[in-house]
Amino acid sequence: MQNITNQTEDYPLVSRSLEVPSSISESWKKILASAVRDPKELLHLLELPPSLLPEAQRACELFPLVVPQPYLSRIEIGNPKDPLLLQVLPLGLEEHSPDGYTADPLGEDEALISPGVLQKYHGRALLVTTGICAIHCRYCFRRHFPYADSPRGIEAWKESLDRLRADSTITEVLLSGGDPLSLSDPQLSSLLKEIASIDHVERLRIHTRLPTVIPQRVTEELLNSLTSSPLKTVVVVHVNHHREIDDSCREALFKLSKVTSALLNQTVLLKGINDSSIELKRLSERLLECSVLPYYLHQLDPVIGAAHFQVPVENGRAIIEDLEANLPGYLVPKYVQELPGKKSKTRL
Repeated sequence: MQNITNQTEDYPLVSRSLEVPSSISESWKKILASAVRDPKELLHLLELPPSLLPEAQRACELFPLVVPQPYLSRIEIGNPKDPLLLQVLPLGLEEHSPDGYTADPLGEDEALISPGVLQKYHGRALLVTTGICAIHCRYCFRRHFPYADSPRGIEAWKESLDRLRADSTITEVLLSGGDPLSLSDPQLSSLLKEIASIDHVERLRIHTRLPTVIPQRVTEELLNSLTSSPLKTVVVVHVNHHREIDDSCREALFKLSKVTSALLNQTVLLKGINDSSIELKRLSERLLECSVLPYYLHQLDPVIGAAHFQVPVENGRAIIEDLEANLPGYLVPKYVQELPGKKSKTRL
């Protein structure tokens, strides 16, 4: 990778390297803290046209830009159509949403049973652990979520945990956010112990994108916490394109596979990024190399600002049909859509 430090007429001097930081020399917290948040810097580092800047700045007012260095290093320099770039580049298209796109596309306001606790399906409850993500995906269904209303930290989670204890039908707890792995190792360890102390909870599920975008997050402390938990632990990572999995990501995923009951992946079907059977086949095969099984292929949630990512359902069905003809069944994800008020995800 190259080191870009040239002064140009369009951009200020940026002293930042596109080299991937090593897990030894730089902690995941430092990498997260130094993520690119200025669209001007993003365009400069990737040698993209300055003409993209005005709309990127407007889109950032709607949903901030966050791209960490390890993910940035995988984006092809000078290519405005790079499939990884398109997931994080703020565009003017975000300012326009057709009818049917809302700030709460999954009806999560109605699913809130306690501060920070969502229950959509029988036997499972979701704890919103944090509003922090290591990367801001422009299609995120929670880009408008009121994270300020959710509790943070062990003391603040007490009411949420008490709500889980009070309902003996809840056998599985999901950690989400934001990204639950943006919690520190001590915070996460304490939370896992509290959840494990609830007698009727048998399974823990962690939904995270951090092992993909900052592989250094898979620390020995994290692995030890997962290993020592008495709960059956499932980790669901989020990878949309095979190029998101570089060697460091592969190593992180492989480590997680050794300490979890199951390591699964969910993908969002995205126009111009992965809406082909060729790409999704490559992704499934690459995931298996990392000991990860495909789980869901999600139809885009109709959130305000993300309509330009939408792929017609008939296209998605054709892609799945092609995958079924060319892959073993265990490498074909379930093509689903989450609809508010339904008792489960809807197969498409």
